[in-house]
Amino acid sequence: MRENWNRKTWSLAGPVIVSNVSVPLLGAVDMAVVGHLPGPQYLGAVAVAALIFNIIYHGCNFLRMGTTGLTAQALGREDFNEVAAWLHRSGLVAALIGVALIALQVPILWLSLIIVGPGEAVADLAATYFNIRIWGAPAALFNFALLGWLFGIQNTRAALATQIFMNGLNITLDLWFVLGLGWGVEGVAWATLISEVGSIGLGLYLARKNLIRIRGADVVPDGKAWARAKDMTALKRMVGVGGDIFIRSLCLQASFVAFTALAARMGDSVLAANAVLLNFQMFMSYALDGFANAAEALTGEALGAGNRRRFRQAVKATARWAAVFAAIFSGVYFAFGPLLIDVLTGVEEVRTLAREFLPWAALSPLISVWSFQLDGVFIGSTWTREMRNGMIVSMAIFGLCLIALTPTYANHGLWLAFMLFMVARAVTLGLQYPRLERTIGEL
Repeated sequence: MRENWNRKTWSLAGPVIVSNVSVPLLGAVDMAVVGHLPGPQYLGAVAVAALIFNIIYHGCNFLRMGTTGLTAQALGREDFNEVAAWLHRSGLVAALIGVALIALQVPILWLSLIIVGPGEAVADLAATYFNIRIWGAPAALFNFALLGWLFGIQNTRAALATQIFMNGLNITLDLWFVLGLGWGVEGVAWATLISEVGSIGLGLYLARKNLIRIRGADVVPDGKAWARAKDMTALKRMVGVGGDIFIRSLCLQASFVAFTALAARMGDSVLAANAVLLNFQMFMSYALDGFANAAEALTGEALGAGNRRRFRQAVKATARWAAVFAAIFSGVYFAFGPLLIDVLTGVEEVRTLAREFLPWAALSPLISVWSFQLDGVFIGSTWTREMRNGMIVSMAIFGLCLIALTPTYANHGLWLAFMLFMVARAVTLGLQYPRLERTIGEL
């Protein structure tokens, strides 16, 4: 029977897209509840503290990405004991990193506040938020690992259930603690902490159900699950994959920081206009990430099975649908971009500048989609060293473009450099793709 690759792609990508939509919704609720407190310091404190956690957790995202590829490959080999072992390994690493973050919370907070430099009132409230939420670090990182494992076994519906539960509980507790009980910034922090810890129970329940489905009723048939999980060769491989992804993510973050820093030097209005347009980039990336995640799971399974034909079909199907969505986003931004800008800001000068640079944001989906998809393919294949090296080269190209273009073309040059950065990311991986494909079994 011929496989329906469009259906396989959508069965994986659809739930991820829906799950991703809940992320900005949660952020909006956080901002809304503290925005009703008397004084701007509350809003600033949550923004600063959330930024600190976003940076920390973004650096730990290798727990999600690496676990997906390694699990998917074990699934493709039908090595179901190893599928279970990757959940144990990633959970163990998540717990160790989480405990380390708790142990180092004082210097982390001190250094973060020095770098961000908020006022005294904001800093005190941000510290209050941080000192509560940091105790949820092991749970938050375990959720990353669990999410990656569920993606790896191609059950994005279960991943969706855990994310919707966690974010839904967070929103409910936000409203109760802050607006109902008047706990202020502490209420937002406690809501996040409780939701991160609470979602683990649902996640473990779903993980056990999936292990029973994959391996049968005897979830640990040989009684050696944890012994296998502590295998040093496998752990070293996981650390190597994670290290490559960490460096790659650090370079990506540095590029966005450089983009923002240069915009800030062009004036507050340019900075604000770019911030509005980067929201377009963020919303687009949340949707297209669904197809990249589908590529991770499907290509990882095909590589594990040593089936080059299935690998190609997975790449083609996920890329095709990602391209369709990229075209839709681009069309919507060109057609309705001015209206969306007006919704996001009421400052007329910022509106005018954002409309001037809107074509760059509208073109971005068509340019960015290829780097997103190739990231998914290389993560699923655990070719993370090539990802790391490609990102380093792309960041260097971005830096040279900034030096060459911004002095003459100002913010247009900044956006052009950003587009060339996305092109470089796709090209550096695309050049490696034929070699990757040749390593996968026979047709």
